Amino acid sequence: MNYIKEREIAVQAVVEAAALCQQVRSQRVDEAIAKEDKSPVTIADFGAQALICRALAAAFPQDPVVGEEDSNALTDPAQAAKLAQATEFVQAAVPTATTADVIDWIDHGNGAVAQRYWTLDPIDGTKGFLRGDQYAVALALVEDGDVKVAVLACPALTLDLGSDQSLGENSSSGVLLVALRGQGATCRNLGGGPERKLSVTRPEDSAHFRFVESVEHGDKALQQKIAQGIAMTQPAIQMDSQAKYAAVAAGQAALYLRLPSPKTPDYREKIWDHAAGALIVEEAGGRVTDMHGQPLDFSRSARLTDNQGVIVSNGTIHDTVLALLNE
Repeated sequence: MNYIKEREIAVQAVVEAAALCQQVRSQRVDEAIAKEDKSPVTIADFGAQALICRALAAAFPQDPVVGEEDSNALTDPAQAAKLAQATEFVQAAVPTATTADVIDWIDHGNGAVAQRYWTLDPIDGTKGFLRGDQYAVALALVEDGDVKVAVLACPALTLDLGSDQSLGENSSSGVLLVALRGQGATCRNLGGGPERKLSVTRPEDSAHFRFVESVEHGDKALQQKIAQGIAMTQPAIQMDSQAKYAAVAAGQAALYLRLPSPKTPDYREKIWDHAAGALIVEEAGGRVTDMHGQPLDFSRSARLTDNQGVIVSNGTIHDTVLALLNE
């Protein structure tokens, strides 16, 4: 199967959702709603999920979508103004959309893991989105536990893939990364333009022999110790969202570590936080496993129940990192 239609629909939907997110951010109208788990959710999260689920429901009505959000917080009568705002932003892309449509589209993302399903994070890195830093719109198609299609929009990220490779911030247009299993990964400007093939950093590229980690999550002390153990001397780049996967896939960093915090050693990652980025890195020539060297298992549930931590690398250093962790 070539997944051409899946790729086309996913790219269009993610680009549309990223545009909505940028509109919300530029107009500075978004204040977060606290979910039951105390994490923030915004109008942009809801609007992006509505647009992407609308597109997937129309093109692939039999495919469940396992998304991060649901409409519960938005349909609280106290949030009526937020619901109206979310509807207005969706209407910029779909003028005929009603409030009921928006709620239905959001909740289309409340499906369950199946033999074939999509997993969606409408805004990965909501805290980064709120403070003007990195965030991503992440969508992936999974079949038999294997990620087949990945689309990742990073609206605030610049990746210069020319001869002078650098990791930039605060791009006005951002980047779009796409991968199909067995067909490589590409990157282009989010606003359009030519696609460039992605490739992880080479072992001899000392300028990019560095690692990325989350701004808030993970075991920072152990991550720093591992980096030092493989002679990474540059400070970690701290970024929100799957933009970290983009950095590794584009050769801007050699390693991304997300090890469980000592405060929550039994924590299991959510599938929508890793599925799209994992395929993009693998198709760029890198390697992704948990901290014990096992492949990430997307076949079970909304969480990676059989995996602990995540290691993302350019491939050549992966076994060394695992050996250090094993020690």
